[in-house]
Amino acid sequence: MSTVVRREGQTIAEALPLVLSWEGGQNPLPVRPVRVPGRGRPRPLGLEAPEWYQSGSPGRPFDFCGHVRRLCEDVARRCPELAHIDVGRLLFGMTQARSGRRHGLQARVTPLRFDEGRLTRRRRGVAYQVQRYLVDGCDMLYLVTFCLPRFLDQEFDDKFVTLFHELYHISPEFDGDLRRHDGRYDLHSHSKKDYDRHMAELARAYLATKPDPALYGFLRLNFAQLQHRHGCVAGVVVPRPKLIPVSAAR
Repeated sequence: MSTVVRREGQTIAEALPLVLSWEGGQNPLPVRPVRVPGRGRPRPLGLEAPEWYQSGSPGRPFDFCGHVRRLCEDVARRCPELAHIDVGRLLFGMTQARSGRRHGLQARVTPLRFDEGRLTRRRRGVAYQVQRYLVDGCDMLYLVTFCLPRFLDQEFDDKFVTLFHELYHISPEFDGDLRRHDGRYDLHSHSKKDYDRHMAELARAYLATKPDPALYGFLRLNFAQLQHRHGCVAGVVVPRPKLIPVSAAR
């Protein structure tokens, strides 16, 4: 990804690129190791992970985003309510947790288009565009980000519910916008409790189809166990997309 250089007198908005692009050869997606937060709670004892929970080759860095991508591909194939998702147009990333608190951000999905898939939106007479993300020439529609190590330190059921929670936010039209519900609370419907219950039902229905346990074995392990087995847990780190005034973009 090229570095943005501001010319004299140029505003930050004018210096931001409309497109961020990565390609596997000379300009790959940036990957960073996950750190234990400085004020993190004591790590659990018994770090030896049960060998029947597969997570890849021991001693090699654990590719969190690659494992999540493969799992989500299988979920989209097996779950009728998520069959509209083309995982090839989802960019999976991670953000570093700043503390060891269990509560807080677990994951989020960021749409890369406006309502009805529009690339631009006008606000107070100014047209804005959300930055586009290209990966190996493919135009991404959503950025799905997990907060690590916090997400991995949830219980297994909670991890699955979180995963479905984020995927379900994706619009049924798969146009880069979010799913909208009727009423005031358009993202989680009128009841977040009912929304979460529905996500748990979807997760159980998926597991009832008997997917390959190797796809989700890593969710059975916490961060400390994965780090102990692999030496390192790593994930893709990209900036959150910015809204750019189109008339100011370069």
